[in-house]
Amino acid sequence: MAYDFAPLFRSAIGFDRLAQLVDTATQNPVSSSYPPYNIEKLSDAQYTLTMAVAGFGPDDIELTVQDNTLIVAGRVGEPAQEREMLYRGIATRAFERRFVLADHVVVEKADLTNGLLRIAVRQIVPEALKPRRIPISSGRSVTGQDATAEARTEAVETQPEGIAPHVAAAACASPPVAGCAL
Repeated sequence: MAYDFAPLFRSAIGFDRLAQLVDTATQNPVSSSYPPYNIEKLSDAQYTLTMAVAGFGPDDIELTVQDNTLIVAGRVGEPAQEREMLYRGIATRAFERRFVLADHVVVEKADLTNGLLRIAVRQIVPEALKPRRIPISSGRSVTGQDATAEARTEAVETQPEGIAPHVAAAACASPPVAGCAL
């Protein structure tokens, strides 16, 4: 099944990864429901992934983050002694679960307690991506005293090296001189 993202791309910029994500999701075969898990949103930037992994120890589970994908894999070693099981209701079969992470999402820590694996995930927005106010300058020329004061300040800032600021400001304040930034 193919989706047409043309309407989205007409009004949005940088969502190429979204199309790739949807294509990947539709191509993956249906995964098993083992082990069961919950994803909980704690705040705008914090999440907890909880997986029921009864019978697995910390050494039996491997967490890997690769290409914005969290991979949780579990493999139980062979028991030291054979036991005769009359009924097996606790599954200890090998598993692998994959979770796609958004950009700038990091896995902070993992904890295995009472058969529940808790993975803390946080979205960290870089300073460059946080909203910032952009100053707007007008195209009008400044007139009157403000223009003279602004020109003097600019002349002092752009003066050649070796000329004292008060000399450069005085020279630029009088009739225009070559080299002044008026």
